[in-house]
Amino acid sequence: MAVGYQSTSLVNLIRIGLMLSSLCMLLAQINARSVVAEEKQHGVLDLSLMVSQEYPCTWPEGWPFFQFNHYRQIGAASPINSDILIIDPNTGTQIDMPPHSIPRPGTNLPNANSYGSMFADKVPAWKYGGEACVIDIRHLLDAAPKGVSPLVRIEHIKAWERQHRPLGEGDVVLLYAGYADKYYKPLPEGRRFLIDPLSKKTPAWPDPHPECMEYIAQQGVRHIAVDSPSMGPIPNLAEPTHIAGLKYGAIFTEGAKGFGQLPPTGTFYCCVGPRHSLSPCAEGRALAVTDTKAARFLINASRNKSVIDLSVVLANDLPLMWPGHGIGDHRQPYYAVNIHFAANVDLFQHTHILDSNSGTHLVPPAFALPHPGFDNANYAPQVREWLAEYEKKYGPRGTSDMTTEKVSLELTTGWTRVIDVTSLVQSTDKSSWPESPEITPAHIQKFEREQGKLEAGQIVLFHSGHIDRTYKPNNAACMVDPMAGRTEGWPAPGPDAIMYLAKRGIRCVGTDAPTLGGVNAKRSLATYWALGSQNMVGVEFLSNVGELPEKAYFIFAPVKIKGCHGGPGQAIAYY
Repeated sequence: MAVGYQSTSLVNLIRIGLMLSSLCMLLAQINARSVVAEEKQHGVLDLSLMVSQEYPCTWPEGWPFFQFNHYRQIGAASPINSDILIIDPNTGTQIDMPPHSIPRPGTNLPNANSYGSMFADKVPAWKYGGEACVIDIRHLLDAAPKGVSPLVRIEHIKAWERQHRPLGEGDVVLLYAGYADKYYKPLPEGRRFLIDPLSKKTPAWPDPHPECMEYIAQQGVRHIAVDSPSMGPIPNLAEPTHIAGLKYGAIFTEGAKGFGQLPPTGTFYCCVGPRHSLSPCAEGRALAVTDTKAARFLINASRNKSVIDLSVVLANDLPLMWPGHGIGDHRQPYYAVNIHFAANVDLFQHTHILDSNSGTHLVPPAFALPHPGFDNANYAPQVREWLAEYEKKYGPRGTSDMTTEKVSLELTTGWTRVIDVTSLVQSTDKSSWPESPEITPAHIQKFEREQGKLEAGQIVLFHSGHIDRTYKPNNAACMVDPMAGRTEGWPAPGPDAIMYLAKRGIRCVGTDAPTLGGVNAKRSLATYWALGSQNMVGVEFLSNVGELPEKAYFIFAPVKIKGCHGGPGQAIAYY
């Protein structure tokens, strides 16, 4: 009797154990699914329009068209891809700065004030981002006669404030009409985005009435974003609305999209773009950080104005042009070209002609990796020899069609680790020039021993100080002299360092030097092959990297240009 009781109890205990085990497994599976779902909801969202000649990305009345020329193509004449861009700041997703409508002091023009001097290269970095306050105005979409914009009124803003909270400093107001989501499409269907409303064939985009814009700015908001092609209601309120906000020193995002993916508050929004000198606006890239921890950090940092601009200014007299390794090997110089005189602000509007790797820019895998199906016999003989050596040591170089628009912004945003390599400056023998001091795995491992291991997903920035020292008007010391072997090149990671970083889970590497490849042509190409083969991206031509504290969040966002093998943009960091 006792033995039977014990046996029954043991069986029951086993059954209970099995049930508990199954329950734990089920809970684990549910939790795993929840984590996966949470991860899918978090991260970084791209809120930008595609820039391409196929899309209605430029203003259709008397304004230059966006032009794209893939002028360097991998083959016998070039081991890399690069493009010539002709792009004006009013292209695709864009940023308006105060001088768009506010004259400079001393012009004696109406509305002139000190903000009239806040060009694209002068905007304080904290204005680019803040807590996204998404105000749903979809009920206004198409709710107007043909050629007329439905107007966002003060009562729409106050209704949102009653439901959520008052607007204030550090907020970015996103007016969510769904206009670009619905109408930004390839041409000819894309005529509905801009051409048809301007032709009075369809209703125009919703936009704020000047009094509404004034109200928003008076609450302390210094960044307002719309998913319409302009902050200007047509037919006759565009300029008054611009003035109402810009006179307070606000900036605008125009032509964003995807605002419906964001909750009313709690996420971080920013829009950044190339820092064109004396430009009243800039082509931009809009994004949102939805990861709860990161968003909270970024929102607090933006409210405290704890933001550093890591980008260089673009101007005709600055050393932006890649000089190449010999005559005929240079790339497209940077030019700001006058296109339209704006009498209301007493200045010329510009378009810009530049190489896609000008200034602070992205290096996608397709920069140095050929397209799938490429025959290596099409390389120049010397490059074929270099490739054979590379593949013998590192394995297949690979191929890629990952151009700029295909690079996820999750790769170029995240927590930073700054590796100081200033000790390598002036460490090479003059007889070896042109040569760059090589950053090796040993340098990275030393950093890890002293500062802690690198973690997957972090962004590694190499700090040599080269740009900070040499990026000055007409200064050959930036690129021309090192490339010619008259001075030492900038410190640069070799392929071994890139492979080491890849094993550590690093997917984005930046440098405050002109290139990650350095001045030695053979080793430079090997570095880029290593980056591409590991599906890593680079950010080059940074500045102020030495100012970053230990904990900082890096954001780099290149202009979203279809088929681009580089990508000018802006890098900022929050701390």
